[in-house]
Amino acid sequence: MNLLMNTLILLATVAGMEAFAWYAHKYIMHGWGWGWHRSHHEPRHGWFEKNDLYAMVFAGIAILLIALGTAGWYPLQWIGAGMTLYGALYFLAHDGLVHQRWPFRYVPRRGYLKRLYQAHRMHHAVKGREGCVSFGFLIAPPIDTLKRQLREKHGGPLKNAR
Repeated sequence: MNLLMNTLILLATVAGMEAFAWYAHKYIMHGWGWGWHRSHHEPRHGWFEKNDLYAMVFAGIAILLIALGTAGWYPLQWIGAGMTLYGALYFLAHDGLVHQRWPFRYVPRRGYLKRLYQAHRMHHAVKGREGCVSFGFLIAPPIDTLKRQLREKHGGPLKNAR
C-alpha cells in the first residue's frame, strides 16, 4: 500500500509540474521573469544561458523537499522525487530534443515527439515575449490549433519568424 501511495504521489507531482510549468512559462517567464527567460529566446552563446537559472531554482526546491521528507516530513520526499522526474523529462524533451543541446541531432518524423517538437518550435517562431503560443513542455496542443492561434494573434501568417 505504501509503495502504491508513494508512486501515486510521484506521478501526481509530475502531472502537477506540467500544469505549474505551463503557468510559470506563460505568466512568470514571459512576464516579470523575462529577464532570465529572454536568453532562451535569443541565440545562445556557450553551453549555458541565463534561463538555466530556473532549472537550478526548481532543482534546489526539489532537493529541499527530498531532504525534508527523508527527515520525517512525509510525503515531501516523493513530491521532490516527482519534481526531479519532471526535470529529467523536461531536460530530455525540451533541452535535448527540441533545442538540441545534446552532442547529436534528432528530429522526430512522426507521433507525439514530432508534435512536441513542432509545438515548441512554433512557440519560438515569435520574436520577443508577446504573442507566443504553446507554453507547455511535455503536453502540446495539436499543431493545427497552434497555427490558427498564431494567425489570430498576428493577423495572418508570421512575416518575421526566426
